[in-house]
Amino acid sequence: MPTKKAIAAWCFYDWGNSAFTTIIITFVFATYFVSAVAEDAAIGAAKWSFAISASGAAIAILGPIFGAIADKGGRRKPWIAAFTALSVILTAGLWFVAPDPAFVLPALVMVVLANVGYELGIVFYNSMLPDLAPKSMIGRVSGWAWGLGYMGGLACLVIILVFFDTSSLDQVRATSLLVAAWFAIFSLPMLLWTPDRPQVQVNWKIAVHQGVGQLFTTLRSVRQHRDIAQFLFARLIYNDGLVTLFAVGGIYAKGTFGMTTAEVLQFGVAINVTAGIGAAAFAWVDDWIGPKRTIIISLAGLTALSTAVLMTETTIMFLVWGSLLGVFVGPVQAASRSMMAHLAPPGLQTEMFGLFAFSGKATAFFGPLLFGLATVMSGSQRWGMATILLFFIIGGVLLQFVPAPKR
Repeated sequence: MPTKKAIAAWCFYDWGNSAFTTIIITFVFATYFVSAVAEDAAIGAAKWSFAISASGAAIAILGPIFGAIADKGGRRKPWIAAFTALSVILTAGLWFVAPDPAFVLPALVMVVLANVGYELGIVFYNSMLPDLAPKSMIGRVSGWAWGLGYMGGLACLVIILVFFDTSSLDQVRATSLLVAAWFAIFSLPMLLWTPDRPQVQVNWKIAVHQGVGQLFTTLRSVRQHRDIAQFLFARLIYNDGLVTLFAVGGIYAKGTFGMTTAEVLQFGVAINVTAGIGAAAFAWVDDWIGPKRTIIISLAGLTALSTAVLMTETTIMFLVWGSLLGVFVGPVQAASRSMMAHLAPPGLQTEMFGLFAFSGKATAFFGPLLFGLATVMSGSQRWGMATILLFFIIGGVLLQFVPAPKR
């Protein structure tokens, strides 16, 4: 049985990697790219959303393949270390992106590859959960880790607000160096202290052949895993709404309400606080009523609050409703991970979490793409943002038909 130290170290990987999504993908580098690097804000928002879509497509293809290979090879931490290093190096490279349209393509290429490295590392990281936590505590461990992740993103945001001059473009892009160091340092506890599965003595070429073969066998016999397939399809839909929210949230705040970079960061602090509280608090609810009900309650809350955000005309009310969104964002993600941990058959856990990544990314390009198209066609980011309601509602309805996992 893994020790408390091992579980805590595993949770701290969420603390470290959340700085990447919070600072680079959502609040700081995204707004820097749109407002300072791209030709203009509307074109920049569209190009950014298309780039996030491209990285999602790559993750959808590669996640299940690498997961199946890892299940045959045994160990998962070497994969996590390799993909984390890829993300860290490319994130640091964003420092060289000057406020000039000539850097649009290099910036987007680095962001796409860094995001692919981040997400593929998560596949192997998530698959450790069923081996790490007792089944009766999977919801709590998943929720605690996700809550800690939001606190990590919050801590990184606070450091930027206190020690960086956000009115200076040089210091804004220098935040990429902070994120790279943060991600690298706080990945170390999990890599050092969390136990891994033993190495299977299989040649890597054989592991690749067997892993890919096992993946196709699983896909052909999907009827044997019908509950998993139904869940992943529902998640595929509602997760598109979350992906869009993360990818363009900061851009929407800046473009629709004219918020400064500092104000966007303050909004990021608020939503990270509420998301961390929500993820940690609902961790107990998950183990009490089950992950399926937890997800459905959270999707209902997201739908109601997103509607309020879209209808408000004032910055103050946007900040109020937008911050409250975080209360339900964290539980949706944490409970989805714990539900997959409950459903995954022994011996196929990494493969199943590869499919879990697939369900999160297979059509993840569609949400940002729809946002970009709606924004360009209407000339308003408000109409683009309204598309996320469809994903939350449809995904919640589909989840109703998924059998709740035995706990």
